[in-house]
Amino acid sequence: MARFVGRRLLYLLPVLLAVTLLTFLIAALLPGDLAYTMLGDQATPEKIAALRATMGLDLPIWQRYLHWLGGVLQGDFGRSFRTGETVLSAVADRMPVSLELMVAAEVLGLVIGIPLAILCAVKQGSAIDRFLTGLAFAKLSLPSFMVAILLIYLFAVQLNWLPATGYVPFTEDPLGNLRSFLLPAMTLAFAEWPVLMRVLRSDMIATLQEDYIAMAKAKGLKPARILLVHALKPSSLTLVTVTGINIGRLIGGALIVETIFALPGLGRLLVAAIYSRDFIILQGVVLFVAVGFVIVNFIVDMLYAVLDPRIRHGRA
Repeated sequence: MARFVGRRLLYLLPVLLAVTLLTFLIAALLPGDLAYTMLGDQATPEKIAALRATMGLDLPIWQRYLHWLGGVLQGDFGRSFRTGETVLSAVADRMPVSLELMVAAEVLGLVIGIPLAILCAVKQGSAIDRFLTGLAFAKLSLPSFMVAILLIYLFAVQLNWLPATGYVPFTEDPLGNLRSFLLPAMTLAFAEWPVLMRVLRSDMIATLQEDYIAMAKAKGLKPARILLVHALKPSSLTLVTVTGINIGRLIGGALIVETIFALPGLGRLLVAAIYSRDFIILQGVVLFVAVGFVIVNFIVDMLYAVLDPRIRHGRA
């Protein structure tokens, strides 16, 4: 297992280097003068010259990249030229909000999707199977912002059970924090469970037809043990893959959801940086998100080895 992890870490290094290069090029290859674009209406020859000198825009692009990469490796991701706030502090303040939202949404999606997938696999071809698969297909056609508006109208306006917008830190009020995250997490989870359910349903239907499942039934094992132990685990490889990929989609969905529900997360920070043309903050947030996505995929690789030992021995 240690050798398997070591090999994966070696593969991870060039990927992370490529991520830093692509992130740097987001701002470096913009057409026109980056300093003029960032200053916008406040651009004057003096301010443009000062900003170009501060950002090293008069240097060759490879020197700028190496200088920026050296700062990143030392924990210096840059500083907003508008607010003076460092990228690291801006991300650190907002990262917990986005992480809590994504974890809550993914957990809700799995809690809804996995039981429904098992039910559909067991009842394959039945009326309930057709109803749930049709419902999942219909749900995939609804965009997140529409689901958010419907949930706000139902639970905040009509029933007045949950707040429509706002954020309460967990340290101040745990129950208030849960209430402020429930609608945003439900919005994202409703987009996740149909994919998770359909993927796991297909894999479990194939697994339940394997010979060792018939052997387990012949031995008189309880149906619940057969489903949850002998069938669910080997059927979860694709589910783990999709769950890892969904993290990237959750980050994209959070841009809209955090704006609708007024959550101070990375999504709102990214949108604000785009509107204010603060490309230093934009570059830093994109780097954090991209590196996080790479690390999630690394964790997915490790879970493969846990679910199927043949993978870490190179025979699968």
